[in-house]
Amino acid sequence: MEKKKNNKELIRLEREAVIPILKPRLIMTLTNLIEHSSDRAEFLKLCKRIEYSIRAWYMLQFEDLMQLYSLFDPVHGAQKLEQQKLSPDEVDILEQNFLTYLFQVMDKSNFKIATNEEIEVALSGQYLLNLPITVDEAKLDKKLLKRYFDKHPHANLPDFSDKYVIFRRGIGLDQTTDYFFMEKVDMLIARFWSWLLLKTRLERVLSRKSSSRHNKDPKKDDEISAETERDNDLYIERIRLENMELSWKNLLGKITIQEPTFDRIIVVYRRASNKTKIDRGIFVKHFKNIPMADMEIVLPEKKNPSLTPMDWVKFLGSAIVGLVAVVGSLELPKADFWVIFAILSTVIGYCAKTYFTFQQNMATYQNLITQSMYDKQLDSGKGTLLHLCDDVIQQEVKEVIISFFILMEQGKATRQDLDLRCEELIKEEFGEDCNFDVDDAVQKLEKLGIVARDTIGRYYFVGLKRANEIIGTTTEELVLKARQASGAA
Repeated sequence: MEKKKNNKELIRLEREAVIPILKPRLIMTLTNLIEHSSDRAEFLKLCKRIEYSIRAWYMLQFEDLMQLYSLFDPVHGAQKLEQQKLSPDEVDILEQNFLTYLFQVMDKSNFKIATNEEIEVALSGQYLLNLPITVDEAKLDKKLLKRYFDKHPHANLPDFSDKYVIFRRGIGLDQTTDYFFMEKVDMLIARFWSWLLLKTRLERVLSRKSSSRHNKDPKKDDEISAETERDNDLYIERIRLENMELSWKNLLGKITIQEPTFDRIIVVYRRASNKTKIDRGIFVKHFKNIPMADMEIVLPEKKNPSLTPMDWVKFLGSAIVGLVAVVGSLELPKADFWVIFAILSTVIGYCAKTYFTFQQNMATYQNLITQSMYDKQLDSGKGTLLHLCDDVIQQEVKEVIISFFILMEQGKATRQDLDLRCEELIKEEFGEDCNFDVDDAVQKLEKLGIVARDTIGRYYFVGLKRANEIIGTTTEELVLKARQASGAA
């Protein structure tokens, strides 16, 4: 997922299956590409009927999802469960049913579970958050998700999947321009230590240990690189202070750092129960535009950050070295006051720098947490589920409309050709890259009955007027006609 290229730190990301185009813009653009005005009117009518039909298909499933969640809503769910008078086993079954529906909706919305590899790459760098953030696992339930994944195995599950799950979708970019004075000082110290380890040859010992833990097969990397070029995966540059070119302009002036973002993140978890009461609430939180390197801000039940063991080692090490140096200077026949003063000033200054750096990082952390609560958190609970339900419908409608349009304008196509043509249309007309989900689109088209296959398996459309006749007048259209009639009267 991560790669160095031309001295740049690049993150390789697979193309998303989500179509990043607003539905009204998609429909109007495709309509304008149709030559005859009569066909344009029929196409617009068909688009509406496709949406009404797909929405009707999902309504019952979404209603079941919302009804189940009402029992596990962290705010009012406990009261509703008490009114139902259900046994613990029955509640266990219902909560597993809810998770099954939820994961299905996530999949239809093109959300993916973040894997260990993705999280390691995301957190391998630093962006705005420079504190080690950990989860207080004692405050999280470890049974709910474990039971689900035991019954529904998933590949590449992260290590924490029994406590919480992070879903991600979409890729963006975040840039920040500032002086970053304290961060630059840290960077200079880190580079000095790296140089010192290199000169003392201690780096070789440490590199052997790290290489034994992370032994990669170069052939596998070559295969991944070749596959990447074939599939046109995305490369996004990560610009960090650690890789900054040393110059007076960069050290004293403003610089811009850059980090890829997860466009949408959804976190699912449950808090641990206490001895007196079982907590059945399930939290579903929805975030937007989260920098990959700062992904810790969305973690549930975070511990309050404090000085790390390495910070304490720096404090104690500096104090011991300074004390030894001062004592050694005093034992000399002629103790130099200025030498002692310089040593004490250096030690005190370094300790003060470490402390104030921590305080600045704490202030940044509090600001990021506040921002994640008010700016980056889209919704939670029922609101998140409503977002997901609408996302599913919008994506399915766009997939079906694009596939039908391609068959209508470009003629018969195999499934593979249809997939390629749809991706080319999205790229040429809208300038967007998308890993089009042709299988789902074809399934919906066949279910609607507006495409068919010839003797060699190629798909073709049945005609615009015929497609509208097959779907027929929808309930929504009848309601609109009745409303217009009553308004005219």
